[in-house]
Amino acid sequence: MTMAIVRNIAATLLALAGIGHITLLWIVDINLPMLISVSFGAVYLFIAIGLYGQSRFALFTAIIIPGTGAALAVRAYSPAPFSALSLGLLSLELLVMLLSAVILFSVRNKPSV
Repeated sequence: MTMAIVRNIAATLLALAGIGHITLLWIVDINLPMLISVSFGAVYLFIAIGLYGQSRFALFTAIIIPGTGAALAVRAYSPAPFSALSLGLLSLELLVMLLSAVILFSVRNKPSV
């Protein structure tokens, strides 16, 4: 599997995570943590668009921003059990972080990718 395909998979997964965060508006009551989650979802959509291109900056942000969002989600909802959708979004974020790190390592060692 080439790194371009892996990059497109990461972009698609991040776009799905962003759409999932935005759809939480219709499922959960609106409060401050929910609005922060929705804003992370909007940022994920912008990063996903960048991942479809060739920028290394998008790879860095695809590691840092979802990591921050995942850490905030775990910290904000640690006493309450995660819903299935929240757990799915968290796993998507962690998978995108892993794929982006692999791609960034590959691009750093082989600039022609």
